[in-house]
Amino acid sequence: MLALRLSLGAQPAVQVRRLLVAGASAGTGFLLLSALGHALSHPDPAASALRLAWCAGPLASTVYLALAVARTDPATRPRPGLSAVGLGPVKLMAISAATTAAACLLGSVLALLVFLQLRGDLTGMPLDGGAREFLAAGRPLPLPAALTLLALVPLSASAAVAMTLRPRDPVTGAGRTAPAYGRFGAYRRTPVRESFGAYGRFGRQFGAAARERRTATELPAPEQAGAEAPSADAAEETADGSPTVVPPPVPTAAPSGLPWGIAVLAVGLAVEALTSRTGSEGGPAAFLGLALTSLGLALVGPGLAHLCGRLLQAVRPGALRLLAGRVLMTEATRIGRPLGVVCAVVSAAYAMASLHDRDDPSAGPLVVLGVLLVVGCTVATLLTAAVEAKQAHADTTASLRRLGAPAGTLRRAAVLRAAALLALFGPLTVAVAELSAWPLGG
Repeated sequence: MLALRLSLGAQPAVQVRRLLVAGASAGTGFLLLSALGHALSHPDPAASALRLAWCAGPLASTVYLALAVARTDPATRPRPGLSAVGLGPVKLMAISAATTAAACLLGSVLALLVFLQLRGDLTGMPLDGGAREFLAAGRPLPLPAALTLLALVPLSASAAVAMTLRPRDPVTGAGRTAPAYGRFGAYRRTPVRESFGAYGRFGRQFGAAARERRTATELPAPEQAGAEAPSADAAEETADGSPTVVPPPVPTAAPSGLPWGIAVLAVGLAVEALTSRTGSEGGPAAFLGLALTSLGLALVGPGLAHLCGRLLQAVRPGALRLLAGRVLMTEATRIGRPLGVVCAVVSAAYAMASLHDRDDPSAGPLVVLGVLLVVGCTVATLLTAAVEAKQAHADTTASLRRLGAPAGTLRRAAVLRAAALLALFGPLTVAVAELSAWPLGG
């Protein structure tokens, strides 16, 4: 009940995102029911299993969109004082999962109503022509099987939201950031190896503690708003008196998925080339190679976005390129992952266009619907991540404005980031799509 009240009382932008999730769930549910109708009309189990396997892409895209919408929902974001009224992290996670399940369930019900209407079960006027092949008009629809297929989207989406937004304990181990105790009970924020007799030199520990306190007060915490606040020297005066903005320091460590993504991408292209040589285009090996290629593109997204940020700051950069590059390096994981997924979807859709059955007239509209669902969900997820990144940098943007940064400079930095990402990911997507479609098309 609380999840329903929070859903109804949300802002219009949040309601629009939830309606997008409901629409994606409706489209995916209709594809699943169409696979069931094709299985009822055709006795070939292999063709029916292939139809059902084609629904995995729209299902994964819908769950991915639902997860992105749940992460940006302000109603379930932890805030001070909510634990006192019983809304702790676990409760908020449960509310977010219930809200996601409600939106997906609304779409599943809509898909069932549309499917029954097209079959003629509600009005007695079914569609004719090729549509009868996947509607199974005139045949009894097994209700348990239909409800089981329609429950896949709500259950998968709510489970993904619960697993992602679950409360996590502090990480223990060598890479922990929690306070640690050194020798003789000395308190340290980071474990530091010391030489023998270090405690015999008086004043050493006092100087280290003072440096740690000074660093903690001067440098911003990385947890604040997902970005780093500008330092005291973030604005400088040029010769004509106009302020020159120097962006805050950012971590230089690149995301760790780039080598693995390149390796998986190479293996996927090799598998696709092998299927073309053995004459097994359209078989399970071809789909395995295409899946590996898509996975490789999704994995290299954050690393390539970080590389774009580094390239923008190369060869004596100015304030504009420094600002664009460092923000892009900070948001490499948040923006790069959905951008890599978009590239994977576009290349896979281009490659799979040569694999669908052109002799089956009933497969055309369903293929178009599936492609529109996958592309629409991934693009909506990318836009949601961009809005989330903008909200995370709201404090940094306000600080830069107070320091004298003009609004045009911030807009030009955003355009420069988008142009750099497009210049790198665009040719990569076209190249991978061509390499994938060439062996699959024979």
